[in-house]
Amino acid sequence: MKRLYFVLLAICQFVITNAQLKYPVTRKVDTVTNYFGTMVADPYRWLEDDNSAETKTWVEAQNKVTFEYLNKIPFREKVKARLSEMWNYPRISSPDKEGAYYFFFKNDGLQNQSIMYRQKGLNGEAEVFMDPNKLSADGTAALGGTSFSKNSKYMAYTISQSGSDWQEIYVMDVETKQLLTDKVKFVKFSSPRWKGDEGFYYSRYAEPDEKSKLSKQNQFHQVWYHKAGTAQSEDVLVYKDDTHPFRIINAGLTEDEHFLILNSIEGSSGNEVQIKDLKNDKSVFKMLIPGFSTENTVIDNLGNKLLVHTNDGAANYKVVLIDPENPDPKNWKLMIPERKEVLQTVTTGGGYLFCFYLKDANTKVYQYTYDGKLVREIQLPGIGSVGGFTGKKEDKEFFYVFTSFNAPPTVYRYNIATGVSTLFTKTETKFKNEDYETKQVFFTSKDGTKVPMFLTYKKGMKLNGNNPVLLYGYGGFNLSETPRFSISNAFWMEQGGIYVVVNLRGGNEYGEAWHKAGMLANKQNVFDDFIGAAEYLIANNYTNKGKIAIRGGSNGGLLVGACVTQRPDLFKVALPAVGVMDMLRYHLFTVGWAWAAEYGRSDSAEHFKFLIKYSPLHNFKDGTAYPATLVTTADHDDRVVPAHSFKFAARMQEAHRGDNPVLIRIETKAGHGAGKPTSKQIEEAVDMWSFVMYNMGMEMK
Repeated sequence: MKRLYFVLLAICQFVITNAQLKYPVTRKVDTVTNYFGTMVADPYRWLEDDNSAETKTWVEAQNKVTFEYLNKIPFREKVKARLSEMWNYPRISSPDKEGAYYFFFKNDGLQNQSIMYRQKGLNGEAEVFMDPNKLSADGTAALGGTSFSKNSKYMAYTISQSGSDWQEIYVMDVETKQLLTDKVKFVKFSSPRWKGDEGFYYSRYAEPDEKSKLSKQNQFHQVWYHKAGTAQSEDVLVYKDDTHPFRIINAGLTEDEHFLILNSIEGSSGNEVQIKDLKNDKSVFKMLIPGFSTENTVIDNLGNKLLVHTNDGAANYKVVLIDPENPDPKNWKLMIPERKEVLQTVTTGGGYLFCFYLKDANTKVYQYTYDGKLVREIQLPGIGSVGGFTGKKEDKEFFYVFTSFNAPPTVYRYNIATGVSTLFTKTETKFKNEDYETKQVFFTSKDGTKVPMFLTYKKGMKLNGNNPVLLYGYGGFNLSETPRFSISNAFWMEQGGIYVVVNLRGGNEYGEAWHKAGMLANKQNVFDDFIGAAEYLIANNYTNKGKIAIRGGSNGGLLVGACVTQRPDLFKVALPAVGVMDMLRYHLFTVGWAWAAEYGRSDSAEHFKFLIKYSPLHNFKDGTAYPATLVTTADHDDRVVPAHSFKFAARMQEAHRGDNPVLIRIETKAGHGAGKPTSKQIEEAVDMWSFVMYNMGMEMK
């Protein structure tokens, strides 16, 4: 039996010092796991217990070192002042029509949470409908999804506390703005879906243990029905699966409420679809598309048949019509054929379909009839991303939002019959976006694959090999990185930085083949792509090794961790946020099991062989000079539990030699990122950019 040691196993303590820092003591324990004959040490496993007094003391000690370092950065207050100034601009969402009212969200600038307004007609006087800032004094209670009942009598909404994925559902009378007595708890990975004005479907888990609810594995998702105005104890169980604990199950309805759609997933790839005919009182759930080899989304129904967006036999997706009485794929009717561009999603409004295609990570939208006839390509303002194009069948118009790296979100009004878009609201910021430009380039990755990336920078930038670069990537879970505006990134570009987004394999930019090329045993391709992007920028005189910072969150945090351990010489600064760092144990916490389709699991001999090769926690080399690193996580992150970042930071501090700081910033009363209040967003951006600029030798402009 061979023994694999990545750390010293003796129970000991260590203190690491460099010219500037003295890191906290981190205790090591003699914990070893046997993986198919390979012994892997895990000396910091005790940090997985986020409720222990010792872990809390460790967190406080690490934060003390981190903030003492950050507070000594001479221009940090200037960074804070400029970011606060730039962040202070009005932000308005596109309006949605519900009954007699238009509803929209607005933030005056520095409000912690955007406020929901309503007005009668587009020219009516706006009034506050709901102010999430009043839910908590510090803005850490966040409004999640909102859902209006069929005739807009009620609005159900979800609230999360401190960034947790756990949510509670409340119900409001739309006309009076009065809360009903409803309080639906233990909700996770679900939004309310109304049937008429009577009640809604939602998904939940069993009541969690309060002490372990942020880390304990979630099992047996169930679908329930709640009648408005009643107690949760009266809710009706709609569907459960006692044989498959590791599935996420959600219910939805076709617009006419003819069919109840039950969607089940086991991971990032593939789903199962069952349906129930609600016009037949004796109907039961029947299989429409068995799982889990294909991705399928029911768009709507066409009479007694269902329009479905699917990649069954079409890696870039197509739209088919399925008869529930004859659901075998050989009986499907092709409505919109597959194209060379990936069909990301299909929305509905005004009795039409709106198909979102990606062409080299740029959004294109086409309008079709329900029977698959092309009406038009919608002329968008430029290269960027689009959100919206949704409405009811009777709508004559709706609104959409366009954005790009150097273009703040702009709302357009769309006439469904004519296809004409008119400007509705334009976002004005203190960032002179007209002085910046975006360029798309393609580089060759290690195995010869052409990979695109977007570069955004100030016009007139010189290719002198000395420009500071922030390289961002995600590369996983079939998610695409398309052009979007960020005021935080605008600050970086204002300071002379180049902001780069790499469209890594593992995403959906080129369909399922692109996704599969970056998952399971192919995951190394993602890291090779990111490394290849940095090497391209150096070779083409954009920058040099001393001017590159890399950043990513969640799966992107894994990306940064893997690239730092594989090529520590290539980057000056690393910013892994809420990353999946322990690839051998991730599946044991909360909903980590759902990522197994993407990563594999260490309890499989086949999967263990490739997981151990790139798992960031397990690939540090003692005595190596690593980049200046600021690890970020949060105490209420129950998506990627903070233990990943805790163990990663402890091991990196142990292995690292050199003057570059290795710090961890642990946010309190925050989670994986959703619903984070403006004040915390600004604080985090101040610390991040101050750290990057200081370690690159930059000065505040």
